Amino acid sequence: MAEKTHTTTTTEERRTEWALGVVLFAGILLITVGIFQLVAGIAALVRREFFVVTANYAFSVNVTAWGWIHIVIGILLILTGWGIMAGRLLARIVGVGMAVISAVANFLFLPYYPAWSMLMIALDVFVIWALCVYGQREAIRMGMRSGP
Repeated sequence: MAEKTHTTTTTEERRTEWALGVVLFAGILLITVGIFQLVAGIAALVRREFFVVTANYAFSVNVTAWGWIHIVIGILLILTGWGIMAGRLLARIVGVGMAVISAVANFLFLPYYPAWSMLMIALDVFVIWALCVYGQREAIRMGMRSGP
């Protein structure tokens, strides 16, 4: 009987460690995506002709506006990723929202730079999954804070 409890605890500890690794990776990935967004935003501001607009797109936005949108999203993603790596529950919640905003922004940015946008959307979806798979039980077990 005692061995069964030991096995359960060991399995639970492995699950907790795995979940913590996934959420740390999500935080790092969110910072990386934020840096990518910053680079895309700076590129749009510095060289407007770098991004070519497709004709007849339903969501036509000025390239300069896209530059500022990417810069703001990039900064927010970096700050959120930092909070996630610090183990803040609020940062995980905000991280999911920011990844959704980033994915939607990149969906709207598809005609300007399709391959880049699809890559960013894929990374955002992975971040959403990683932050949702990590639960409160693991956070408490690892001694991570649940407040802001």
